[in-house]
Amino acid sequence: MLNLVHEQGFVSVEDLAQHFSVTSQTIRRDINDLCSVGLLRRYHGGAGLPSSVENVAYQARQVLRPEAKEKIAEGLAARIPNHASLYMTLGTTTEAVARALRDHRGLRVITNNLNVASILADNPACEVIVAGGVVRHRDRGITGEATIDFMNQFKADYAVIGISGIEADGTLLDFDYREVRVLQIIMANARSVLLAADRSKFGRNALVRVADLSQISELHTDAEPPITIRRCLEEHGGRVFVTDS
Repeated sequence: MLNLVHEQGFVSVEDLAQHFSVTSQTIRRDINDLCSVGLLRRYHGGAGLPSSVENVAYQARQVLRPEAKEKIAEGLAARIPNHASLYMTLGTTTEAVARALRDHRGLRVITNNLNVASILADNPACEVIVAGGVVRHRDRGITGEATIDFMNQFKADYAVIGISGIEADGTLLDFDYREVRVLQIIMANARSVLLAADRSKFGRNALVRVADLSQISELHTDAEPPITIRRCLEEHGGRVFVTDS
């Protein structure tokens, strides 16, 4: 259902019921469930894409597609060697990667995500460096000018990042301009940028342009991306890793 809405922008209840060979009541119930976590917006007679200016609430994102995020995280973590330096950004998928890195040794992690810091602080073989700045209540993320200045002091082996949306032309999108500025500095100061994004991010709209796939070294996801996205990445030497979720 999400794929159809992303492809068409709006789909009627009747068309969805016919497509999936189920009743209209079943489709309305599923639409209500998806609207409740911000993945769709209900309109008269059907459903469309949610707002491009407001992200799904952090608490809702925590319970969206957790198995896919864990699989993606395991695959990405396997690409990071012991004794590496890395940035880790905001996002629930990034936090899943932090959990997958708990048995690594000798990591030096620079982060503006207090959830990531808390997860990795339990590993005595890992050094965690936390950025200064303003802590957001909703997700324990740190942003602001002080965060930008702090991140610009380092040059790390890897940046592990998440994203809110990936357009068909390879544009990476997010919602918060302040968060995007931090993310851009992190990407500019990493030798390799590893993007973790589940299939729901393909074609998803958001307001602020972060970068494009030409700046990504690896895309870790749980489904084969649209051909245009794969081409945008591979034309610039990037690689796609699809998990067996």
